[in-house]
Amino acid sequence: MTDVSHPHAEETQLAEPHLGAVLASAGLDAEYVRAEGNMLYQRAEDGGEIPVLDYAGGYGSLLLGHHHPKLVAYAKELLDAGVPVHSQFSLHPEAARLALTLSRIVRRESGYEEPYFAIFANTGAEANEAALKHAEMDRVMRLGALLATIDDGITKAREAVRDGSATIPAEVFERVGLEPRDSGVAALNELTHHLVTRNATQAGRPPVLLTPEGSFHGKLVGTVQLTHNEGYRNPFKALAAQARFVPLDRPGMLRKMADEERATLFGLEVADGLVRLTEHDAPLICAFILEPIQGEGGIREVSREFVQEVHEVCAEAGAPVIVDEIQSGMGRTGDFLAGTRLGLRGDYYTLAKSLGGGLAKISVLLVRGSRYQGQFELIHSSTFAKDGFSNRIALKVLELLEADDGAAYRKAAELGDRLLAMLGSVRDDYPDVVKDVRGRGLFLGLEFHDQSGAPAAPAAPVAEAARSGLFGYLVAGHLLRGHRLRTFPTASAPNTLRFEPSVLLTDDEIKWLETALRDTCDIIQGGYRRPLELPGA
Repeated sequence: MTDVSHPHAEETQLAEPHLGAVLASAGLDAEYVRAEGNMLYQRAEDGGEIPVLDYAGGYGSLLLGHHHPKLVAYAKELLDAGVPVHSQFSLHPEAARLALTLSRIVRRESGYEEPYFAIFANTGAEANEAALKHAEMDRVMRLGALLATIDDGITKAREAVRDGSATIPAEVFERVGLEPRDSGVAALNELTHHLVTRNATQAGRPPVLLTPEGSFHGKLVGTVQLTHNEGYRNPFKALAAQARFVPLDRPGMLRKMADEERATLFGLEVADGLVRLTEHDAPLICAFILEPIQGEGGIREVSREFVQEVHEVCAEAGAPVIVDEIQSGMGRTGDFLAGTRLGLRGDYYTLAKSLGGGLAKISVLLVRGSRYQGQFELIHSSTFAKDGFSNRIALKVLELLEADDGAAYRKAAELGDRLLAMLGSVRDDYPDVVKDVRGRGLFLGLEFHDQSGAPAAPAAPVAEAARSGLFGYLVAGHLLRGHRLRTFPTASAPNTLRFEPSVLLTDDEIKWLETALRDTCDIIQGGYRRPLELPGA
């Protein structure tokens, strides 16, 4: 019998071996054995523990830190009490309480009076996938209702022409590209056949998804199409509806794209004894989805002007606005939702990461009441969604965040200001090394200048890594090996390091990061005569 707890040496690399090799090449192949607060503890060669300051924060999942004591104690209570984890297709009062609490908070932040209905999932990508599916289901239902109304009008016009109570003016034929005819039955049949055929073609066009350049919304079949980075998207382009990516710095471009995707359906109506042509915009734009602060795109905040254009264009097109707050939400930026200060109001919201408090895997799609399609609940489900343990942990997380009139949000904003000021001082002292510092609250990024032109000796490996989009990973490896500090670059902007610590951050930990960054900048500014701390360096 195979002992599954102790794999043979040749079997240890069967779990994503290519990724393991990439981690090793950058000096990021660390094993962590314990976690607490902002600290991870790395296994040392002698079996001991090496403290590592964690600024990656579970890619934004640890606003309350590793193993928050109140969450851990509550989790133990739940497990000791035998709270059912799996009781699918039954009532879940704790899920109802969680949905009600989330709806109340989001209504407060968005200003909408309608409730938000909740569909639970496990990961952020799944929540976004559910949002796309719900939006498409809603679009198809609206399109179906419109087509039924048009068909009803055409039927009534046919009856009126046939019984002689209405005639067809020549201009009706001309407007749809047909030669003017008499208003007899043959002409009527030709006209209605033309309209029905044309409408079917227009209504059958694939849905359009709109999202800003730089977006990242997950790596599932649907959500990866909304990820701007072609390296993630291109291998799977044939599998799902394609997105159009809107530039963030070109006012009016969103409206231009929306106009390019318009589809007009023609119908007929009878008025004063005449058959008139009616025009209807087909709902082809499925949704507009955006992050208020782009995470994997380099910690870039969208502008208020862009938000206003999104609202206006989507209202005209009848398309929902999906706000992806998976990484930026849950209080990380100083408000429960990062979009609050931008005036961003979502028809849909997606939340995940810190919703689970670092212990539970849970995400949620929230849909504004007037947009919600209850039938969606019967055709979309997940075995591990809405489980009793995760729901209760998420409720406890919200309780901690909302306590003392949102003290945790104020703490995130205060710590973020101090951290941002420190990063700004590093940028100011090393302007030839650091290109930009940006973000809000505890969701910050530091961008290095391009290093692909670094001197051939001794920096050839650095320049090569920069040309391959791996420079940020080399810096992350140096920070880990040389300073016991953990962070990573953003996925689609690899020269930008992310900093997403918890609200437990201390002044000493901010100083720790400053020391590490200044050392790194000294090495870069000095032409790498002193090498980065990397494997084999």
